[in-house]
Amino acid sequence: MTSGTAARAAETDSRASLADARSSAAEPAIDTTNLVKRYGAVTALADLSLTVSRGAVLGFLGPNGAGKTTAVKLLVGLTRPSGGSGKVLGAPLGDRVARKRIGYLPELFRYQDWLSAREVLQLHCDLADISKARQHDEIEAALDLVGLVGRGDHKVGTFSKGMQQRLGLGVALLGEPELIFLDEPTSALDPIGRHDVREVIRGLKQRGATVFLNSHLLSEVEQVCDSVAVVDRGRVLASGGLAEILGAAHTVRVRAAALTGLAEAKLRQQFGAVAIEGDWYTFENTAAERVSDLVAEVVSLGGRVSAVETRSGTLEDRFLQLLRDEGSGV
Repeated sequence: MTSGTAARAAETDSRASLADARSSAAEPAIDTTNLVKRYGAVTALADLSLTVSRGAVLGFLGPNGAGKTTAVKLLVGLTRPSGGSGKVLGAPLGDRVARKRIGYLPELFRYQDWLSAREVLQLHCDLADISKARQHDEIEAALDLVGLVGRGDHKVGTFSKGMQQRLGLGVALLGEPELIFLDEPTSALDPIGRHDVREVIRGLKQRGATVFLNSHLLSEVEQVCDSVAVVDRGRVLASGGLAEILGAAHTVRVRAAALTGLAEAKLRQQFGAVAIEGDWYTFENTAAERVSDLVAEVVSLGGRVSAVETRSGTLEDRFLQLLRDEGSGV
């Protein structure tokens, strides 16, 4: 092969690699269809179909036993599906090259007590095939990011649960992964620690990383996630943007005297179920644009209105409603 031929071949390979990279980047970070995982007669995951866009922070929610941890194990390649298909970062589940671009903080983990924090991070740099030339900077950046700069040389056995959680987060972020799975990352942290993790997640989003967050702290999810998937019994009950999941419904409480039983019946007919406690009338799932109509109707029916309170639905409200609708016994 002549030098000119070799150069053209190399240029063709380079263009092909660039095209593959662009094609991969255009695909979702996670895309699964009907994923199933069985352990003998037990179905741990029944039918997971989920798409997560690149750069999204997804809150993955569900009751205990919903299949959340099983789903994560499938997505990071720790176990194989019994059925269905899926891709992560444009590659089939379990692909070794794609796994190098993934960070993972499991819910339950343990590092050797006799290792220092720096030694734990160096070990995982080696496992992640991070070059020796980069390891020092990677380790110091991780310690700084998770607030352990002053404890880098301390043994893990001297760490509190919260400090070990911070170290685990640092391990998950080595090498600037494109996709990070965080399974209950704030479970052992105090309010300051939870705030710090929220800031880390926001920083990851700013640099374009995708975050898959398992958490039972729904208030935390509301603060950092821009999309949500609610799962139960291995199936996705609802998924989409946070605003889409919450909807535009409000709970409206009206304090009104002098309403008759007939007036109350008319209100139910027009605005749905109403809970009555003394002079307080509470209407659930009222669209924002109907609040003024509701108050006007109360007045027209003879009610003397002295107070009106509105509250947007919370993620916890929506989560519980979805599970009740599914018949989970919540």
